[in-house]
Amino acid sequence: MLSESENERLTRVGPGTPMGNLLRRYWIPALLSSEVADPDGPPVRVKLLNEDLIAFRDTNGDVGLVDAFCPHRRAPMFFGRNEECGLRCVYHGWKFDRHGVCVDMPSEPPDSLFKTKVQIPSYPTWEGGDIIWAYMGPPDLVPAPPEHEFVRTPKTHRFVSRTLEDCNWLQALEGGMDSTHLSILHSRNRGELAFLKNFEGTVPQIHVERTSYGYQYTGTRTLDGDLWVRGYQYIMPGVQLRGMVYGRTAISANTDFANRIDGHFWVPLDDEHTCVYNFHYAMDPDRPIPESEVHAFDTTAGRGPDDLLPNLQPKRNLSNDYLIDRQMQKTYNFTGIVGVNTEDYAMQEGMGAIVDRSKEHLGTTDRAVIILRQVLAEAVTAVERGEDPPALEPSTYRAMRAFDVLVPAGKTWQETHPLAPMARY
Repeated sequence: MLSESENERLTRVGPGTPMGNLLRRYWIPALLSSEVADPDGPPVRVKLLNEDLIAFRDTNGDVGLVDAFCPHRRAPMFFGRNEECGLRCVYHGWKFDRHGVCVDMPSEPPDSLFKTKVQIPSYPTWEGGDIIWAYMGPPDLVPAPPEHEFVRTPKTHRFVSRTLEDCNWLQALEGGMDSTHLSILHSRNRGELAFLKNFEGTVPQIHVERTSYGYQYTGTRTLDGDLWVRGYQYIMPGVQLRGMVYGRTAISANTDFANRIDGHFWVPLDDEHTCVYNFHYAMDPDRPIPESEVHAFDTTAGRGPDDLLPNLQPKRNLSNDYLIDRQMQKTYNFTGIVGVNTEDYAMQEGMGAIVDRSKEHLGTTDRAVIILRQVLAEAVTAVERGEDPPALEPSTYRAMRAFDVLVPAGKTWQETHPLAPMARY
């Protein structure tokens, strides 16, 4: 468990907070490239780390990320005109380029130098992996963009989506790091919950190893005499990688899954709302992902286009109890809820906007969650001391992989699947 003060340090993300200062040292996703697809297209509202911002793609195709309000009279820049490499406030015509520089001030005399003294707050952006990334930290400490493997893969070999979650970023992230719940929360086709009779076989053995970028860990279960091993990667500040096999049936049905990685990046919008970036990519350069499968995984997870409201919140949400079907809960799955991620959201959002971790009772299979908190707490303290946090070096991201495999009886996963082989792209 965490004390109330420790919980505050890890959950509050606004300017000047310990965790907010840490997160601002990294490039973090701000929105999808497709949301600002066209040069001189409509500006887009962005909420990020408790700050209200506006994104726009200028005439040259570069993306700006500026304060949501004009520095003149605080008029909303969302209604601005995106034109000729700048965003113009429609209240008095002040215009700013993507760097925040005021390039026109028609409400002042032509010979006035006032515009040279005014800027709108702005943040650097970088585009990679179909995502617009932002850096919101000290200008003299901008790191090189991260070299995640999914960013480097060809567009034909990946797809990226995002959705919104109504809870603090840490409990959403912890839900991703917790592999133990897989056998319970996401159980399917068990009929009268017969799996409980063999429950000991579903309890994973957790192995966690600290790394320079976070940690790597496995959850190992016994499945028909073999070992079912899920090898994960946690990458600072909020990325998880995992394999795409999911047991014996999937292996025999589609061996392509063994060549794919699934992942998430949890990004705080504010203290009580999180954006989850979901990515899926093929590791083998010779085996792109068929277009027919591009949205299949999101649909199965409950985050397909038909599952989301216009604001990207799932249609099945806390306000309607995730449309839980109690009869389905008795006969088909453990929850009565449709969608794997919807089940996750029900648990994470149902804890409350910011869970009180001082009331927890953690067990042996919570090791990955416990170490996650340690890693984050240490990084927060490092930044407070004026040191660099982990995983700022872009090449850090090139030597890691996740997997999801069956290991034959008598073998170990260390023998058959080293956890961090070199990435191929």
